[in-house]
Amino acid sequence: MAVTGTTLVLAAAPARRERATHPARAARPARAPGPYRRLFALPGTRGFTAGNLIARLPMGMFGVSAVMMIAGQRGSYALAGAVVAVGLAATALVAPWTARLVDRHGQARVAVPATLIAVLGSLSLIACVRGGAPAWTLFASYAATATTPNIGGMSRARWTHLLRDDPSSRHTAMSFEQAADELAYMLGPVAAAFLCTAVFPEAGTLTGAVLLLTGMLVFTAHRATEPPPAPAVRGPSPLRALGGLLPLFLALGAMFGSMEITSIAHLGAHGLGALSGPVLALQAGGSFAAGLLYGTLRPRTLPVCLGVLAAAMALPWAAAATGSLLPLAAALLLAGVATAPVMVTAMSRVHAVTPPGRLNEGMTLAVTALFAGIAAGSATAGSAIDHWGTTAPYALPAAAALLSLLLGTSRTAARTR
Repeated sequence: MAVTGTTLVLAAAPARRERATHPARAARPARAPGPYRRLFALPGTRGFTAGNLIARLPMGMFGVSAVMMIAGQRGSYALAGAVVAVGLAATALVAPWTARLVDRHGQARVAVPATLIAVLGSLSLIACVRGGAPAWTLFASYAATATTPNIGGMSRARWTHLLRDDPSSRHTAMSFEQAADELAYMLGPVAAAFLCTAVFPEAGTLTGAVLLLTGMLVFTAHRATEPPPAPAVRGPSPLRALGGLLPLFLALGAMFGSMEITSIAHLGAHGLGALSGPVLALQAGGSFAAGLLYGTLRPRTLPVCLGVLAAAMALPWAAAATGSLLPLAAALLLAGVATAPVMVTAMSRVHAVTPPGRLNEGMTLAVTALFAGIAAGSATAGSAIDHWGTTAPYALPAAAALLSLLLGTSRTAARTR
């Protein structure tokens, strides 16, 4: 208040700095953190995820590295393929038992020794190849890598334990895990091929072994997020509980295996063999991006996801008939986009039906069925290519996707009766 001549002047006190803010801006609520930011705000999640990603990359490296190393040193792709096939067969037998031990005795107690055995198998393979050892030593060495723990299953088990009362966040976590799978199988073969050709033939296998052991040690060091062991679990076995889902994973694996082999052969037949890696990486990249996006959306039912997948898997068949690379690349990208929601939703069904305390075993059985399907699909596609050329076999992944839809729909219908 001030007096100027005969005039009384009333002056308002200067507003506080925070009141000077525009009213609409001041009333605007703070933006809620996104689903992935909320996920990794949980204590310990960033640490075990870092180890998970480091240990996951070799999963896409070992097969390619072994083939290039053995074929380069021994001059036989037949021997290299046979060694890898025996290793996959050994993994199908050993992996569920390793997963059962993990569930019963804890991740750290079992995963670290099992990883050491697998790493020793890789190192033995390198020594036998370089030293000119008999062929049977290559088979024995690579078979020892079958003890490699299912790092994806153990990571999913941790998320399930941490988010047991939060289904929405658990869906986001499972979507992230699927995206991590795709990232490993997108970058792993590329890294392996580069190391084996640009450095030395054994570099891919050696680097993969180092990454696997390092990542597993980092992962298991974070004990606070580890689910408790369940040494005395009773009830139905995961194999019985997953009986209806395993054929679905077999069909999905056949779809993946036949699509990969057919695409490589088709591009090679058109003089584009050098582009096989980038084109297949485009499919995996589409699935990676779709997996991350799907984690931010409301989950859909398995039949809906399978229906979209069945439609998308018909696109490469139509695109291949044009004989042009661009339509095929676009079709494979769309097929990859449709893949992630199916895998996330199918894995969620595995979680739902697996008995408590045996989640890692249940997920490993599902992955084993998927790998068995990939092997069968690859073999079937190879035979079809020899008889029908490289375009008609694109009907195989389309048929496998349709079979997956029928299996998923029939299982859902049976469950609702």
